[in-house]
Amino acid sequence: MHLSDMYQRPGFLLRRAHQISAAIFESACTDLGLTQAQYGAMTVLASEPDIDQSRLARALAFDKVTVLRVVRGLETRGLVVREVSEASRRQMAVRLTPAGKRLLKKAEAPVQAAYEQLMAPLDARQRTHFIQLLQSMTDGLNTQARASFVPLKHG
Repeated sequence: MHLSDMYQRPGFLLRRAHQISAAIFESACTDLGLTQAQYGAMTVLASEPDIDQSRLARALAFDKVTVLRVVRGLETRGLVVREVSEASRRQMAVRLTPAGKRLLKKAEAPVQAAYEQLMAPLDARQRTHFIQLLQSMTDGLNTQARASFVPLKHG
């Protein structure tokens, strides 16, 4: 394989696109101290208060170790609280604190700006098509993932 062939491989391009996406997001949210993973977790928690950590992990397609690391980081900052779940004493329920809700609200504008910057090279039709292609790829290969993805039913 030639080097130019490698640079055209989907895996290489997806990894590079993810690097760029993470850099744009972190730059936009640097004043808030939020990562994409933390923002994702907080968004799920805003939609589903008191979700257990296992469901939170599946809703984000994270493994349990990753979700625990993210939740602990948010907890240390006073943005979430964890308590034993009322539904199952073996699970920890997680919810946003008032400070977490305020930070999530403050993140709306920078997150939207990051999205616009990331998608800027594409026109409206290309954006729609790009998202459709990524959705088809992830749906079609979901069983190959290391972490299961179980989206929440409401939004």
